[in-house]
Amino acid sequence: MSQSIFLDTINGIKRERPPVWFMRQAGRVLPSYMKLREKYGFKEMMENPELAAQVTLLPIHDLGVDAAILFSDILVIPEALGMELSFEGKGPSFATALKDVADPLSFLSGKPEKLEHIYKAIDRILETKPNEIPLIGFCGGPLTTLCYMYQGFSRNQNFPDFVPAIYRDKALMKKVVAKITEMSILYALKQVEHGVKAFQLFETHAGLIPVELYKEVFLPSVKAVLGAVREKGVKTIYLPKGLGTGINMVNYDLCDCVSVDWQMPLHEVRGIVGEEMILQGNFDPRILEATPQAIDQEFEYFLNYGRKDHKWIFNLGHGLLPSIPVENVEYLVKKVKESDWGR
Repeated sequence: MSQSIFLDTINGIKRERPPVWFMRQAGRVLPSYMKLREKYGFKEMMENPELAAQVTLLPIHDLGVDAAILFSDILVIPEALGMELSFEGKGPSFATALKDVADPLSFLSGKPEKLEHIYKAIDRILETKPNEIPLIGFCGGPLTTLCYMYQGFSRNQNFPDFVPAIYRDKALMKKVVAKITEMSILYALKQVEHGVKAFQLFETHAGLIPVELYKEVFLPSVKAVLGAVREKGVKTIYLPKGLGTGINMVNYDLCDCVSVDWQMPLHEVRGIVGEEMILQGNFDPRILEATPQAIDQEFEYFLNYGRKDHKWIFNLGHGLLPSIPVENVEYLVKKVKESDWGR
């Protein structure tokens, strides 16, 4: 057994309880993070290795979770492909979206040096983190990354211009995906080189298009990125949010661990993906906006599930929401750590 309950579990080793960490744990609900945000902009924090390292480790100290995830953003890949990104105002936006460009392929250019600050942040995190806490690296899934690159930003998360564009010129989209994939592999391998112990691919908008289209245009890219990381001996996690029945395409050839959204119960997913796969998830983050009693009630299912299945990491169906009271998150971590898992 290693010191890390997270690394043991993702390696299939049975521990006394499941490990717990949360997507979007670094920020949003933490008072310590909001205090830093009074002084610094989001992009400034991300690009300053010292600050990025500090924010990455806040949830370790404030919430007591079992793993840290790099404080960064999925949109660093478009930046490294030459797109101009700003986080001013209501959130991120590109100076020019791909939908407004005559030739997207010649518009995109490789600028991998734009990612250097992230590797410096990883070095700093590893210098300052507790020994038993592993660092998880990540990048955006190819579909999700391309959604934002193509559409730019709008309040409409259905990306109304993007989906017709895939149907209009699938060959072009596949070429753009190839560019995203190449840069994502470079980025993922650099994270591994600098010392991340697991790597998660966030495909937040997997449910945006039909499963068969996803399988044709985007799944080969997922396999390429995660495969490159696995070849280095680092465990991979894939979050295909909204993929629905497409979960039957997710097997041990693709990744070591599948992170499950809240739409499907864990026991059903286990039946589909088989016994080898590690599962992660899938507590609905919106429950954390309710009461401790509601949390207790929902937790029962997970407690019963975790008593039977030790190849499972406790996490959410998606990220923490800014509206969640921090004490409810602390309460949930305590429940995971103090419950009797019968192991």
